Amino acid sequence: MTTTPAVAWIGLGAIGAPMARALAGAGLPVTAYDLFPAAREAIAEAAATTETAREAARGADVVAVMVATPDQLDAVLFGEEDGIARELADGTILLIMSTVGPAALDATAARLEGTGVRIVDAPVSGGAARAADGDLLVMVGGAEADVAAARPVLDVLASNAPVVGPRPGDGQRFKIVNQLLCGVHIAAAGEALALADSMGLDLRQVHEVLGTGAAASFMFADRGARMVDGAYDDVRSALTIFVKDMGLVAEAADEVRQQVPLATAAQQLYQRGSELGWDRRDDSIVHEVLREG
Repeated sequence: MTTTPAVAWIGLGAIGAPMARALAGAGLPVTAYDLFPAAREAIAEAAATTETAREAARGADVVAVMVATPDQLDAVLFGEEDGIARELADGTILLIMSTVGPAALDATAARLEGTGVRIVDAPVSGGAARAADGDLLVMVGGAEADVAAARPVLDVLASNAPVVGPRPGDGQRFKIVNQLLCGVHIAAAGEALALADSMGLDLRQVHEVLGTGAAASFMFADRGARMVDGAYDDVRSALTIFVKDMGLVAEAADEVRQQVPLATAAQQLYQRGSELGWDRRDDSIVHEVLREG
């Protein structure tokens, strides 16, 4: 593999698009694809785009996948019409940056066994703004040589990309723990501010004062500010992501027979928000889920 790998980028959503732009801006040759033409058009001035995922993957040294769900990962790789697996040559790095859970990674690895494709598991945390700045946390699982081959991509995208395990799937396991914490912290912020509101307190003051003490957290500061402002249509992280991710937490916990009661309670809040039709609104809307009673 060359020191400047040719990168195929699959998935140009809210985080995928700025990540692809960051790679192109750093001088890596990027060919990008998304199912939606508007997403491809939006990045066309920064990177080459293709009409199919298979075209994007063909001949690439590193194929990065940034989709939303396990089903989407499976369709991208193994779909009958446009599955890219048939384009992945012996030695190609398949860099899976989506949060899809360890079960999906294990299934993918099993299906690609014997093909020579080198899987690096690298889910991300940090949001769209940090993606654009190359300031993400990336939790990396994979063989040492495979991770080394992916480093030119990882180093552009992340300020911190530790190897958390030698197997593809170890990154997903770390990300599951990360999402449990994030999901519970957002729900806790929503619950605290809902209680404060019900007691007649000034929410802005509650947020300001408690954000300086032992109760402070990143999520209370960040999502709490959106809850106070009611900024649910300024979508920085959609509720549907935590509907999916807390489901992955539950699945992983069930697999190892670990009780996760706080995560279970938070999952119910996100699911209730989904049932209210709020999937595409900001995840801080869990505050309103609690206020709805």
